[in-house]
Amino acid sequence: MATDTALTPAVAKLNQVRSEIGKVIVGQQDVVDGVLICLLSGGHVLLEGVPGLGKTTLLRTLSRALSLRYSRIQFTPDLMPADIVGSSIMETDDRGHKVLRFQHGPIFANLVLADEINRATPKTQSALLEAMQERTVTSGNTTHELEAPFLVMATQNPIEMEGTYPLPEAQLDRFLMKIIVTYPTRAELATIVERTISREEIHIHCVLGRDEVLELRAECRKIMIAPHVRDYAVQLVMATQPDQADAHPEAKKYFRYGSSPRGAQSLVECGRVLAMMKGRSHLSVEDIKQIAVSVMRHRVVPNFDAHADGKTPDSILATIIADVKAQAPAA
Repeated sequence: MATDTALTPAVAKLNQVRSEIGKVIVGQQDVVDGVLICLLSGGHVLLEGVPGLGKTTLLRTLSRALSLRYSRIQFTPDLMPADIVGSSIMETDDRGHKVLRFQHGPIFANLVLADEINRATPKTQSALLEAMQERTVTSGNTTHELEAPFLVMATQNPIEMEGTYPLPEAQLDRFLMKIIVTYPTRAELATIVERTISREEIHIHCVLGRDEVLELRAECRKIMIAPHVRDYAVQLVMATQPDQADAHPEAKKYFRYGSSPRGAQSLVECGRVLAMMKGRSHLSVEDIKQIAVSVMRHRVVPNFDAHADGKTPDSILATIIADVKAQAPAA
């Protein structure tokens, strides 16, 4: 069981990581925090935004600040599953015997950037499913373990949809969060331009190593969850499911499918990390509310009426979150 005082060193380390990332990434604090939350929760993150917003740079900078192995996979229509997970190759040993050796693919890293993931075919996209869920890669009859921590950060461009393959719901559900990367503000854009003009080399200091990241992840699991907070997460997910008796009217009207059970799991997992980042040893309802849209926006499927009325998953979820009330904690 963690205490607020015991979390002080962990919070200080995370603030150092944020500071190092801030040397390269201007603004986008919600995006940075979201990626850190997914890393410490043991999940994966999907970033959606137009090109040039720093999505690729963010993960590369994070790998330098955390001293973790990083790999980048550029998804294209001709990319094959073996280009991601690796393949068995025939080799000849010193005695002239033929032996099969597994050549590791770029998936064998701590931080994997799946750039423009929706440009690859469904067959290639499915090569990520086992790695993302089971943390293993199977080649023939051999299963290879992926080293922890393991984070897949996928990006997709919402503008250019021609020649892309929408991610299936099964794969979307495996992402802990879907984060929308927005344009920088005027002040942030001015800072970006100023840094471009100065062209000073930026040095990123390593703040944490692999073992320390795993220790922080263990600390997150010690965050306490009161019964009324747990029930609120369950209630929120049930409110999105249109066929449930407790469904919100907006969900019954505008959703074909609501959030899966993974949504409730993700709310408490991400919420615990957020609570730790705030220096608290317990999860609150406000923590759940803060990350609810990012956790559930890709887990709900709007129907035709939602499109006709100009409703988006974000706008519907915002209404549901505002209306669902948490029960009072037990005395």
